Amino acid sequence: MQQQVSDHLIGSRVDGRYLVRSRLAGGGMSTVYLATDERLDRDVALKVLHPHLANDQNFLDRLQREARAAASLSHPHVVGVLDQGQDGHIAYIVMEYIKGHTLRDVLNEKKALPPRLAFALIDPVIEGVAAAHAAGLIHRDIKPENVLIAEDGRIKVGDFGLARAVTANTSTGALIGTVAYVAPELVLGKPADARSDIYSTGIMLYEMLTGKQPYAGDVPIQVAYQHVNAEVAPPSLAVPGLAADVDELVQWCTAKEPDDRPVDGSALLSELRHIRTTLSDAQLDLNPPAAAAAVVNAEPRTAVATAIVAPFDDGRTETLERIGRPTDIISGQRNPTTVMPSSLPPAAVYTGELDRQDAPPSKRDLKRIARQEEKDRLRAAATPSRTLREGNPRRRAIIWIVVVIVLAILAGAAGWFFGMGPGSPGTIPDTKNKTVAEAQQLLRTAGFQSEPRDVFDDDVQAGLAVGTEPASGQVVRKFQPVALFVSKGPQLFPLPALAGLTLDQAKNALGNAEMTLGKVTEQYDDTVPAGSIVSQSPAKDTAVRHGTQVSLLVSKGPQPLPVPDVRGMDQQAAVQAISDAGLTAKIAPDPVFDKKVPAGSVVSQSPANGTLTRGSAVTITLSKGPRQVHVPNFIGKQADAARKALESLGFDVKVNNILGGFFGTVRDQNPVDSDAPEGSTVTLTVV
Repeated sequence: MQQQVSDHLIGSRVDGRYLVRSRLAGGGMSTVYLATDERLDRDVALKVLHPHLANDQNFLDRLQREARAAASLSHPHVVGVLDQGQDGHIAYIVMEYIKGHTLRDVLNEKKALPPRLAFALIDPVIEGVAAAHAAGLIHRDIKPENVLIAEDGRIKVGDFGLARAVTANTSTGALIGTVAYVAPELVLGKPADARSDIYSTGIMLYEMLTGKQPYAGDVPIQVAYQHVNAEVAPPSLAVPGLAADVDELVQWCTAKEPDDRPVDGSALLSELRHIRTTLSDAQLDLNPPAAAAAVVNAEPRTAVATAIVAPFDDGRTETLERIGRPTDIISGQRNPTTVMPSSLPPAAVYTGELDRQDAPPSKRDLKRIARQEEKDRLRAAATPSRTLREGNPRRRAIIWIVVVIVLAILAGAAGWFFGMGPGSPGTIPDTKNKTVAEAQQLLRTAGFQSEPRDVFDDDVQAGLAVGTEPASGQVVRKFQPVALFVSKGPQLFPLPALAGLTLDQAKNALGNAEMTLGKVTEQYDDTVPAGSIVSQSPAKDTAVRHGTQVSLLVSKGPQPLPVPDVRGMDQQAAVQAISDAGLTAKIAPDPVFDKKVPAGSVVSQSPANGTLTRGSAVTITLSKGPRQVHVPNFIGKQADAARKALESLGFDVKVNNILGGFFGTVRDQNPVDSDAPEGSTVTLTVV
């Protein structure tokens, strides 16, 4: 169950954009949160650095360069770096959020894995590492905790770039890394390269196959000591029946000397896939015995003093401070128990014979033994068969004088080399925003030789220096090479075409292109459906930086047009009014009689009101004028009856009373016995 921790960042917005929702993990260097990028409406992993790192400007500059380098790596098996920045005292990195679990969770649940499953899980890991190596990136901290497995089965390697930045921020006597997987050369203070990642991958593969890490110790420095002095045992010792090719693959990756390992991730990936095709189904589906997960490493543990352990990132990465006076084991004994302090420099470590379980030598062991025998033979051939004790004393005295003189010359040369020559220390000058010639001159004046390397940079003008590696202000030996980073300007990427997409589709396309959504404007459009993109600014294929805001014009669909009222108008005027409103007039085929509307004018329309879209039809019905109706003769009839009869025929009746109309009899009528328009007036004269 995840422990609930009170955190003031939860519920806040970082940089006005990232809404922090919950805490995912924490360590000695940073805390990881689940956050929502409100600008692009997506979940991200927000790594917030601890204040002691966020307040170190040199570290932040380095972290920015490493984050940019990692962000340039786009691969389906590498967790993407999306953003990096600083909001007040908060320094952060934004990464792709992978919802799922880690390889560590799989190993905790299943312990040892069959070779087929182990190869299937580690293949995408090596493919991602190979892509990073091809791009010039080294991970430095490969371990099961950094292998993420999404709910849909995608496998990705995370945390590229941060280990390098943090390592450079520590003292030269400290090693950052997970001690269970650290390469021997890193323990000895030597530079890391792609083969260091290969070693860590080999240790991880050993653990996947056997359910245990190859080395164990009470304190981390004991494990680090074994990485330097011991050889990883074949995994078949813990899992009987494991194919010899699998043993050789693990031991090839975990060779102590980097030159004896695969040169990079691509070489390892090719060999892994070759082995998968050559093994039988029985070899691939070998089920490790239940006891394999409980095998205790048989290597003896030699007690070593002075270890400082601190969590890094996920709580499983240690900082080892190398001892100023390392412990040497007197070689030549099967079970060494005597330890003595050494006066050698901190990087020197004597190797001693360590206990191993007795097992038949593998092909790789036989090759190693043959190489060692060849070295011994050559060393013996180069050793003189006669000693200096033979011959006369005078000759020996001359030889000793020569030896002393040579040693004095060598001591003087060494003193010059490390005191005033190329081995003397110097401070890297600040070259940022200098021309290449100016930057190289500054470095030459300080005693360094530089090698220009072109890099993309959003802040420094193209052609000017971005900085150096090692960074400015660091004190290093002058013989060390210095990389001078020269800006190529910002890296530009073409904008995707968004016209015709829905707004949600456009947001996803911008997110995939690592662009941001700008202003969204809506307007009516007769050709583009409502909710779809009409246009974008900048236009498609425009080369812009990552994070550029793209404004969108979204269609509201065709504009609604009000229907004009043309009833009573003549035909020509009605048609013109409908056309002026953006609509189309349609004449009904059958005109109708109407006693009030003149012939040729509009009696009715459909629709009579409301709105239509441009070009829609309005149907109008024209009048034929009033009907002609025969007027009967009502003279001599009673006026009331005459009135009712005429009104029923559709006439208006006008009554003129003479002498008060006392008798109520129609004396006269106009018109009479003739046809008249419906609705016209018939006049009755009543007496």
